[in-house]
Amino acid sequence: MLRRDLVKFGAGLSVLGASKIARAAPAAAPKPTPFDNNTVRQIAQNMSKSAYKAPQQTLPSAIDNLNFDQFRGIAYKEDRALWHGQNLAFDVEFFPRGFLYRPRINMNEVIDGQSSPIVYDPDMFTYPDAMLRVTDDLGFSGLRLRNAINTPNVMEECAVFLGASYFRAVAKGQNYGLSARGFANGTGDPKGEEFALFREFWLEKPKPGVDSVVIHALMDSPSVVGAFRFTIRPGATTVFDVQSSFYPRTDITEGGVAALTGMFYFDANNRNHVDDWRPGAHDSEALQMWTGTGAQLYRPLNNPVDLQFSAFQDASPHGFGLMQRRRAFHDFEDLALNYEKRPSLWIEPIGDWGEGAVDLVEIPTPNEVNDNIVSFWRPKQIMQAGHEYAYTYRMYWGWDTPWPTDLARIGATRVGGVTDHADGRMFVIDFTGKPFENLPPNAAFHLVPQASTGTIKNVVVEPNPNIKGWRTTFEFYPGSAKLAELTCQLATDQGPISEKWMYRWTP
Repeated sequence: MLRRDLVKFGAGLSVLGASKIARAAPAAAPKPTPFDNNTVRQIAQNMSKSAYKAPQQTLPSAIDNLNFDQFRGIAYKEDRALWHGQNLAFDVEFFPRGFLYRPRINMNEVIDGQSSPIVYDPDMFTYPDAMLRVTDDLGFSGLRLRNAINTPNVMEECAVFLGASYFRAVAKGQNYGLSARGFANGTGDPKGEEFALFREFWLEKPKPGVDSVVIHALMDSPSVVGAFRFTIRPGATTVFDVQSSFYPRTDITEGGVAALTGMFYFDANNRNHVDDWRPGAHDSEALQMWTGTGAQLYRPLNNPVDLQFSAFQDASPHGFGLMQRRRAFHDFEDLALNYEKRPSLWIEPIGDWGEGAVDLVEIPTPNEVNDNIVSFWRPKQIMQAGHEYAYTYRMYWGWDTPWPTDLARIGATRVGGVTDHADGRMFVIDFTGKPFENLPPNAAFHLVPQASTGTIKNVVVEPNPNIKGWRTTFEFYPGSAKLAELTCQLATDQGPISEKWMYRWTP
């Protein structure tokens, strides 16, 4: 389980203050070296042939034991940002080392096919305590990308790479929420999970007037080396085009591509052991999938009592993502955390990814501090040592999926007890969307529910004018079962007209 404010980078990144980044002092600039789109792949492939060597993590005694407040108080100077004042669509700020972010992460600038290291200078930062300013060549721990995403000529954070292989982004008008990472390996395994690290970045200087920027990253871990090329376009939906190549050092049986990580604490479908005044608290409310056969699936998330694994077998998937559909303040009533403004993240595979599964790992959490939801694509075949595996995909950080649908969509899932039946559970599922536009007076729908075990009773389908949609309810009686997979679809006499709702019930 991940600590949200530690392993990653806090809520909204304001936790690090107004940290800014730097231009290298010209006198200290090393000689440039050639760089092209194959450079990082070649580095990764060569590294995979040698044993893993962890990056340098030693820090001077003055900053060896920084606490969170001290770390976030070290602020980057805005006028030292890479590309600052050059009339470009982007500039870049870097994070200091310290606290949980100890490894030195190398940073490079690429101009016209030539790469040069970005030289560290302690005066790139301001310090809450003069004792924290040390003159050692510390280097950086991560980077933040800035763009005038919300207001013309006002540079704001739109993406951050910090901690292991984690990164996250926002669309216009949003706050930070869920994260992505370069690779997942052994997620939820009792033997422990391996966290790969982005240990070096190359930042291509954009041309004037260009609204995208390219960032290359070298990922490393004991089991696998990876090369990434991110083309980032911030906006109403922020889009990452990702080209990734993996070079396993060892055979990998539990590898995860395009991994997503978020938090689900509670909502109306699951308030187990939660005593909280708010209606809900979560980065994402559901795993959504569009399968290779064209099926559209919607799986509400849970905060389970015991760790839960789910695998949705597929071939050549059209997409999947962790989605946040609740977009009204009254869905959360939280003035500080603004869960309704957190991104959904949709993964669109480019090319044929073959056979595999979309995996979902749900980890119990006692609060909203921990990231307890992980989802990724797991290839069917083992990733073998000495081979290359390439995956290209597009990431949409935004308010919804990037594609429209004619199907009715799940508007909400609510679960509660059944009056006078202690062993029963009442499910209330709202549907909204296109099928309910311009309905005739005699419109009729029915629900097609199924349960892997137990009994479903008392199914009701009725209009819900409050949401311009329809509400369905049913009672579920599990009997002696300890786990049940429930599904349902709204239908007419001609067949299903909604996406498929899927739910794992546990006591």
